[in-house]
Amino acid sequence: MPAQLQATREGQTLVLTLSNPDLRNAIDPVMYAAGIEALNVVENSAEVRSVVITGAAGMFCSGGNLLRLQASRQADPQVQAQSIEGLHNWIETIRTFPKPVIAAVEGAAAGAGFSLALACDMVVAARNAVFVMAYTNAALSPDGGASWSLAQALPRQLATEILMCGDRITAERLHALGVVNRLAEPGSALTTALALAGQLNARAPNVLASIKELVGDAPHNALSTQLASERDHFVKNLHHANAGAGIAAFLDQRTPHYE
Repeated sequence: MPAQLQATREGQTLVLTLSNPDLRNAIDPVMYAAGIEALNVVENSAEVRSVVITGAAGMFCSGGNLLRLQASRQADPQVQAQSIEGLHNWIETIRTFPKPVIAAVEGAAAGAGFSLALACDMVVAARNAVFVMAYTNAALSPDGGASWSLAQALPRQLATEILMCGDRITAERLHALGVVNRLAEPGSALTTALALAGQLNARAPNVLASIKELVGDAPHNALSTQLASERDHFVKNLHHANAGAGIAAFLDQRTPHYE
């Protein structure tokens, strides 16, 4: 069965499922392109307010296909460079997508699969899930933004350990480190992620987009720049129709409904 990215809807949440059962949901350029296309299609859709990325058959993603990588060693280096650009374009699309993206991890998230989970805004993982930056186990360095994501999330020593040692890391340890947002019972990561998505779907979409942009920009901004950006987003959101609905609902102690 060929590798594919399956897209389904659960209410206002788009679910993207990595499906490559013969290779434990290894990802490839076809899936990168499909992921970018899926997000582009729903970016301006009022019917989709969040995205969940998960894996088929109780497995998140085993990373890249090592047989394909072995074959790439016989080709011009530009061939692999273009393939990685495809992955990186997908990672950047997730990071800049104006709606929340949640990873729902069962089984293992290895190599580029771990990188993909880290690119999401939040991570829900089964308690028995495992994460591994498997690159050094095959004499490779990371891709998919793994070095950036871990360096942003953790102290340098921990990020270096995870990237260099290639050890299996439990979901519970990553939860303790603040990398995993929610732990779920085995088999229920997707259900838990959908519940979290539902909570976010009830919030004003324009405000979530502002928060995602602000958090993404914060590590690169001086405090004065970030404060100016917060001011501009606040004023813009105050004058959005959703603020009128939200303030009135808060004062009246009722549930708001946002556009």
